Amino acid sequence: MSEHEELQDEDVIVVIANEEGEERYYREEMIIPLGEERFAVLIALDAASEEELENAAEGDEATIAKIITDEEGEDIYTDPSDEEFDAVRRAYELIEEED
Repeated sequence: MSEHEELQDEDVIVVIANEEGEERYYREEMIIPLGEERFAVLIALDAASEEELENAAEGDEATIAKIITDEEGEDIYTDPSDEEFDAVRRAYELIEEED
């Protein structure tokens, strides 16, 4: 699970903790709707803390997260299934080809 926050320039920053509890920061590049579901393409940021986010450069890593809305209306970013991941990856590639 992860949390997100918006920076002043409207970027959505997602914080994802790995199995060891280490937090990693990502910028939400785009939302891709597939059927009734929403997925986010996330770009890793070179930041070790919230204080470093303002000037953080984008890293080489990108990932895909499924967005689920909880009972309070908050977005929760989770791992997609393998099939969902492949479908979103294909949709993203088509979008990139069009641009």
